[in-house]
Amino acid sequence: MTKILLLSDTHSYIDEKILQYVGQADEVWHAGDIGDLAVTDNIKKLKPLRAVYGNIDDAKARNEFPLHNRFFCEGVDVWITHIGGYPGKYSPKIRETLYANPPRLFITGHSHILKVMNDKKTGLLHMNPGAVGKHGFQQVRTMLRFEIDGEKIQNLEVIEFKK
Repeated sequence: MTKILLLSDTHSYIDEKILQYVGQADEVWHAGDIGDLAVTDNIKKLKPLRAVYGNIDDAKARNEFPLHNRFFCEGVDVWITHIGGYPGKYSPKIRETLYANPPRLFITGHSHILKVMNDKKTGLLHMNPGAVGKHGFQQVRTMLRFEIDGEKIQNLEVIEFKK
């Protein structure tokens, strides 16, 4: 079983409360708009990190992290990208590939809107953890944590912080 902390849109912000949750995870996944790489450096000091760059990220972040990160966690095929849309509204840039070879878990960021939903067409589970940074219109800062046990995605929890 692997405990995952999923976050996005930090926009250069990280604090001790976020890092406490990092410490409780086995792996941390970041769905882009990192901002200052001090964010990911602090996470990597504590736990393994998988991340993608987002539209606000500079050349340093783009050199360190890919635009798309597709991998297996235990028995679950995972695809993380920053701008990917959600079921019924996928980004035109990835739609064809997504339908031709859907992952089991498709993770995006960008919108700052927490969203978890199944795609009945492809069978994938979509997650957007919202935004945990302080930049943006969101009223509540959010992250997700969950477990992957073999092929099961389970014990999903929303973590909320006041803005």
